[in-house]
Amino acid sequence: MKNPLRYQMSEYDCGPTTLLNAISFLFEREEIPPEIIRNIMLYSLDCYGAEGTPGKAGTSRMAMMFLSNWLDGFGHATNLPLSSQYLSGKAVHIDQESLINDALHRGGVAVVRLFYDVEHYALLTGVTSDGILMFDPWFLDQPAEEFLEHGVGFTLDEPRRYNRIVPPECFNREGKTLYALGPVDDREAVLLFNERIKKTAADTIEYFI
Repeated sequence: MKNPLRYQMSEYDCGPTTLLNAISFLFEREEIPPEIIRNIMLYSLDCYGAEGTPGKAGTSRMAMMFLSNWLDGFGHATNLPLSSQYLSGKAVHIDQESLINDALHRGGVAVVRLFYDVEHYALLTGVTSDGILMFDPWFLDQPAEEFLEHGVGFTLDEPRRYNRIVPPECFNREGKTLYALGPVDDREAVLLFNERIKKTAADTIEYFI
């Protein structure tokens, strides 16, 4: 059984929440080992706030890279069919030829760093003709005003899959605007797969975007 995806508990834990959501999306609850949950929480929230308070600047790129490599190694070393790949810079964009689009069409997910007032992590879970399916761990009970301006769809009816539908052009912007991936050199993403259900390239010839 798969759990509904979860929302962050504070203003700071979007990183670990989104990584845990990636695992929840890919695997049944009964398959998920406690070691993954423990290590995601142990190695995230490593940035210090302006006053020196631990965790108050969220999760660093270094921690996300480490966790991506650790998760991939864990998948190779155990019977959990998990793989992970860390992307940065020019490799992080949305279009037909991007590694992110390829992952989404093949049944994988992408943890991406983007902007929502501040730097923020969210989970991309699929692609449709309407846009990119995304689960944003920042809870809203109704759409924010700027969603209409940027064409972002909002729903609470798919708690195991997504709560936003985002036009691809929102992501590729370099400014610090709603759901933009931001300056190219600063971009990062983590691709994760359940290798047992991962589609082959031959299964994904028809792309929507």
